[in-house]
Amino acid sequence: MSIKSNQNIEVEVRSFISKSQYQNLLDFFKKNGKFLGDDYQITYYFSGKNDLRIQKNNNFAKLWLKSGKIHDNAREEIEVKFNRNDFDKLEKLLLALGYKVEIKWFRKRNKFQWKNIKVTVDFTKGYAYIIELEKLSTAKNKDKVYQNLLNQFSSLKIELTPKKEFEKKFNYYKNNWEKLI
Repeated sequence: MSIKSNQNIEVEVRSFISKSQYQNLLDFFKKNGKFLGDDYQITYYFSGKNDLRIQKNNNFAKLWLKSGKIHDNAREEIEVKFNRNDFDKLEKLLLALGYKVEIKWFRKRNKFQWKNIKVTVDFTKGYAYIIELEKLSTAKNKDKVYQNLLNQFSSLKIELTPKKEFEKKFNYYKNNWEKLI
């Protein structure tokens, strides 16, 4: 899929972390970054060749589509926000169009701004603790932005989880999420 639009490119690095790293990182970013708040998110991934999702969080609902593969370093995305009370309507609409819910995620997200980078420190029920550093970029600068994110990640002394491990864990969750939650 190729999304032709003026949307920015989301560049990110992420890693699985332990429960103790999760708590230590929350403490670190609360001291050294700007705490932007926490959020509880319910996200449904839908069937099909594209990465199509809906989400309800504390403030709104959204429908969004991401280009590329699920764990790519940089992906273009299109996002449309709705009233959070419309989440069930979004699900019904997609089901009526023939899509099926493939995965449901239940995530507690902590958001920070740190060194001009969006940082999230998450716990997803039945899945994992994860840290993610993210920055928006133009297509032209995405490799430079990615390298900067890697450098900042390294400064946190967090080992980058290989994409293969993310794929394996994601596929396991996809096939077992109903039992895991």
